[in-house]
Amino acid sequence: MTTKWTANDVPDQTGRVAIVTGSNTGLGYETARVLAGQGARVVMAVRDTAKGDAAAARLRASTPNADVTVQKLDLGSLTSVRAAADDLRAAYPRIDLLINNAGVMYPPKQITADGFELQFGTNHLGAFALTGLLIENLLPVAGSRVVTLGSIAHRILGKIDFTDLQWEKRRYNRVAAYGQSKLANLMFAYELQRRLVATNAETISVAAHPGISNTELMRHIPGSSLPGFNQISGLVANSPEVGALATLRAAVDPAARGGEYYGPSGIRQLVGHPVLVQSSAQSHDAGIQRRLWTVSEELTGVTFAI
Repeated sequence: MTTKWTANDVPDQTGRVAIVTGSNTGLGYETARVLAGQGARVVMAVRDTAKGDAAAARLRASTPNADVTVQKLDLGSLTSVRAAADDLRAAYPRIDLLINNAGVMYPPKQITADGFELQFGTNHLGAFALTGLLIENLLPVAGSRVVTLGSIAHRILGKIDFTDLQWEKRRYNRVAAYGQSKLANLMFAYELQRRLVATNAETISVAAHPGISNTELMRHIPGSSLPGFNQISGLVANSPEVGALATLRAAVDPAARGGEYYGPSGIRQLVGHPVLVQSSAQSHDAGIQRRLWTVSEELTGVTFAI
């Protein structure tokens, strides 16, 4: 293995099934591309299937013999999540990797089809529900993993406000709302691992984050419409190819263990190749993790078979 963990360190994935949400662009696309290149059967689970089909065609063109399919999935709609899970359970009795990559960042205040604040509803509740609905197809599979994407933003104003999870009482702060959703992602990943261990499951739960990565998610960052923003961000952020490496390492590194968190090696975990990193002390609060899990079950109507 090289000093810096790269896509060349991804072992052979032949025979494995990997579901990657939000994989028509950015980090998800690069994750899907590398896994398919190593022989995995990749399902690109995306909200816009036209864009998904175009991304799949692009991937096949760049990766000969890639086994890629597209699945409609809108994490902002529990109806869509349930429909997608029904399709995936039937098509793939064995699932090796579920990579919860899809998300939204810093949009103006919006609500999901189910009335949830968009970032919390999509980034956390959608991923929570999808995982719960698919978990039985992962549990018997040796080496199976659930990878959930966090963010350095979980440290920035991140707080699980159980009195106002949907930002109905407070003035909306899109940065704080994003921080809450990404803190929830990490707490979910850690609590899921604890429950998997308690049931002696074959599956493990691992978290990852890309640092700052130059993807379409940056379109809502203040100043993103200014001339030269893309050029500047390209100089100070990881490329999607490098940003996706933390996800890939969490998904396939034989040395990775359940409950670990991977992110960039650079200062403040902003850029660089993936290494084992630490999340905030708050993210490890087991009491809040358990409470969030219970609330998430109540809001989604999804319970886990563990």
